[in-house]
Amino acid sequence: MLRFLFATTALAGGLFLASCSSDDEPAANAEAGTDIAIETGPAMVAAANPHAVEAGLDALRAGGDAIDAAIAVQSVLGLVEPQSSGLGGGAFLLYYDAQSGDLTVYDGRETAPASAGPDLFLDENGQALGFGDSVFSGHSIGVPGAIAMLAMAHEDHGALDWADGFDAATGLAETGFEISPRLARFIAGMAPRGPLDEWPASRDYFFTDDGTPHPAGHLLQNPAYAETTRALAADWRALYEGPLAAAIIEAVQDEPRPGGLTLTDLAAYQAVRRDALCRNYREWTVCGAPPPASGGVTVNEILGLLEPYDLSATGPETVEGWRRFIEASRLAYADRDAYVADADFVAVPVAGLLDADYIAERSLGIQRTTALPRSTPGIPDGVTAPGADATPDSPGTSHFVIVDRDGDVVSMTTTVESVFGSHRMAGGFFLNNQLTDFSRTPTDANGAPVPNAPEGGKRPRSSMSPTIVFDQDGEFVLATGSPGGSSIIAYTAKTLVGMLDWGLTPQAAIELPNVVARGDVIRVEDGMDPDILAGLDGLGFTLDANRGENSGLHIVRRLEDGTLIGGADPRREGQARQP
Repeated sequence: MLRFLFATTALAGGLFLASCSSDDEPAANAEAGTDIAIETGPAMVAAANPHAVEAGLDALRAGGDAIDAAIAVQSVLGLVEPQSSGLGGGAFLLYYDAQSGDLTVYDGRETAPASAGPDLFLDENGQALGFGDSVFSGHSIGVPGAIAMLAMAHEDHGALDWADGFDAATGLAETGFEISPRLARFIAGMAPRGPLDEWPASRDYFFTDDGTPHPAGHLLQNPAYAETTRALAADWRALYEGPLAAAIIEAVQDEPRPGGLTLTDLAAYQAVRRDALCRNYREWTVCGAPPPASGGVTVNEILGLLEPYDLSATGPETVEGWRRFIEASRLAYADRDAYVADADFVAVPVAGLLDADYIAERSLGIQRTTALPRSTPGIPDGVTAPGADATPDSPGTSHFVIVDRDGDVVSMTTTVESVFGSHRMAGGFFLNNQLTDFSRTPTDANGAPVPNAPEGGKRPRSSMSPTIVFDQDGEFVLATGSPGGSSIIAYTAKTLVGMLDWGLTPQAAIELPNVVARGDVIRVEDGMDPDILAGLDGLGFTLDANRGENSGLHIVRRLEDGTLIGGADPRREGQARQP
């Protein structure tokens, strides 16, 4: 017997802060690039690197649960995919506990140092610093939160010893792993920009003595990383206190462009448990992470804006289907940019943005035969005026999904922000540049305060969108999410529309061309039907077409008969597999 309870606050317009439960024990398998249905079995892991997938599966084989597997996956990803995530970054983890019925968000977002203020990324003349001076600086580094977050989740739910989660990463760091083609491309691509060469630890790790980047297939060993994972296995607080913490601060405060992070900032960091943000969409309930993540709000607003329209009648092979998706995205992104930030510091009108009446009014803008001339924010209840900023996209993120033999689910997005984060290393891992997710200017062009301005102890707004969907009976349906900077929201929403409205399998939904409509220039990935491109152009959309996109979607879906299928994004190097 299944049960599905909304045990906390119900808000306006079908919006919930939710707790859910189920008795099922689903599992499945799919290799990247295929949809393979497996009879309900013990478990499944879908992640961006085969080493990380195998580490998660090993944890499950040893009797671990989804949280134990998440620790193993994260610690290995930080080693083999350092351009995307790691021990020096942050994460949001959405966890569904099938036994207790709890649906919990674990917030491991980085925090700004106590010394940070609105001028964090302004020069002496009050002008915004350039991209390089912001990213490749100590100013960009926030307190890493992923390890503290995983420790909190493990204390709540872990089945294995905490130390077990680091065994795979420690062994791989010592024996070495072959550099993957994707990692090799990023190493070679970043070399001409210079900053990697500014830091001896980064240079010595990725380059030969004569400055040649290590190629794909090179066996890369990282004894410093092994030493770090041993220290974390003994005590997760080692990242926040003691010699490793001191090494982090030394890297942050090193010239050039030193930052203000201190040992006191590290020691004060706390992960946070939050209620999941859920909203009804047709016969499903879609749950994500609340602010400072913007994904839960914005993905649900996109879906709410689309709900009045019969998308099943206008599928991905139609201009009208994509027109509706584009316009809903433009409207929701405009609201996101104007209002979403760390709700512990500013008032975020979540209930107003997802209110049924507000969404119905905004959705009228989709009832057009031509493109909206501009995408502007609305004025939901709880605010008087917008204060928009526009932080750039960044590909330095990863996403994974785990289902264990008890039916527990992890949907986790993890990041160091830009490629290789700040490029500064400590303990064999890269430190994030996450504070560049704050607005670089504290006011907008009209002088209005920007909610996402820097402030001491504040968490920068995130686009991370770990998502879990339930049906009307409360049964787990699917989990999805992606890396990709602010484009994460569009990538994730695309898969939800693809599966829930267009009837696609996880892999087919992943492989749809990505369409990112944040603002008035619509990015369309290479592979879109030329007739659809022509149709969208004819409607008046400004298209940046036939371009690459950097999604890394991973999905697990439960079918009506209890089997699961999974999908892994062919744009990266992931897999979806069972033990």
